[in-house]
Amino acid sequence: MQEADWLRRDESTATTRSIGQVVREYRLAAGANQGTVAEALGLTQQFLSQIEKGSRKATLEHRRGFARVLGIPPEEVGLAHPARGQVFTDADPSVAASRGRWRAQRHWLNSHRSELARMAIRYYDVDYRLPRTSLISGEGWVPAAPIELDSIRLHLDERPRTIEVTGAERQTRPVRPLRLRDIPFETYSTAVRHLDPPRLFESRPSYRYLGGTISDGSMNFGLAAYFDKLDVSEALAHETAAACLAHAAASTVHLPSSLPFRELIGDPFDAARRAIIPAITTLTIRLRRFPESPTFLLHWRDPDRVATAAGLYDVIPAGEFQPSGIALWDRRNDFSLWRNIVREYSEELLGHPEHDGTRSTPIDYANWPLFQNLGAARDRGTMSVHLLGFGLDALTLAATLLTVVVIDNDAFDDMFGAAVRYNDEGEIVGIGDGRGTDGVPFTREAVTRMLDTEPMAAPGAACLALAWQHRHSLIG
Repeated sequence: MQEADWLRRDESTATTRSIGQVVREYRLAAGANQGTVAEALGLTQQFLSQIEKGSRKATLEHRRGFARVLGIPPEEVGLAHPARGQVFTDADPSVAASRGRWRAQRHWLNSHRSELARMAIRYYDVDYRLPRTSLISGEGWVPAAPIELDSIRLHLDERPRTIEVTGAERQTRPVRPLRLRDIPFETYSTAVRHLDPPRLFESRPSYRYLGGTISDGSMNFGLAAYFDKLDVSEALAHETAAACLAHAAASTVHLPSSLPFRELIGDPFDAARRAIIPAITTLTIRLRRFPESPTFLLHWRDPDRVATAAGLYDVIPAGEFQPSGIALWDRRNDFSLWRNIVREYSEELLGHPEHDGTRSTPIDYANWPLFQNLGAARDRGTMSVHLLGFGLDALTLAATLLTVVVIDNDAFDDMFGAAVRYNDEGEIVGIGDGRGTDGVPFTREAVTRMLDTEPMAAPGAACLALAWQHRHSLIG
């Protein structure tokens, strides 16, 4: 496969920080004053101050020097891909330094999630690892073969339940920057909201996994909030990134030995100890007309728009397993893997607004044209939906139900012919000059390249690996 025929996405919409803002942020994160950094670079303090303020331009040599002296990733100073985000400033030096360090670590995390995930999986016993991915899986979580989606029985218990590990423990203090002098942000999500908010960032009711396995054909769920998940998962990821930066000179070759919050978690599969709140990730395989190979849809998750799995490729659609709104009736009405998948198709492929809980009535699935048409395609056999497994991302311990939809080319055109290129979470990625909905070839070469060399979200990689393993039963 030629490079010209490989992945293409639009980077023109990315926002950028000035070189001076980046330099100031990393200098504060390192606890260095302007004089020390200027001396190391052979500059005057006044000159460095002018660069940080934006009144002087940084040359190519200056940028290389900043990257070398301050340990700034090349893309952050314009030597590779553009950086994203905005800088938060504060008059108190200790608060500014804490926040600058946190932002620098989070930016580095979002630039290295794929490598960090591949490293983090070494933390767990080989028997738990899902081959070719950075996902771990409990006993009975991945069936020997894909199962029909409707064959899994789901049970919902709405009674209140405690959460032992919330992400507010003292072990997370190093990844919660200062809100005020000597007072850290209470949770990781609060820090994100104030210092690095993506476009989509709200805590919604979500279904909490309580037990059961796919192999047994039954899974139990309760209720929790989305930020219950994020306060733990993103704190775990940030802890790993910060430890790598501190102990291995920004290297991800070896997992740092000191990860107190990960140690506190203990058994990652213990659903009583923390809120395991799964997402649903769906690989969409489009059966093209012979002799063309089947293709699969691919999504780029824009760090400016999402709080998790940012800066990675993923399969599409993907979304949290949660009610469509906050009303009590939505909890039962939306408690279905298939209904959640259809809502994500509506939002991510067709660009329809996300169901946000503002309705006074539950969604009328039976009379929703998209839901009707997809159901009819399943009944006709022009579309199939299977559950591949259930796993945890080794880096974040975030859970995902892994599914696959195989759809006939004509049925795809009928329902998704008007698919958008951009959605609220990123971009549907094309190959070469093709459209995103044309998909990526579902071939050994392309699958291997995605799994081995591209920065891919762990759940999407797992869907792809499992679907390829079972390709003969899925697509005949």
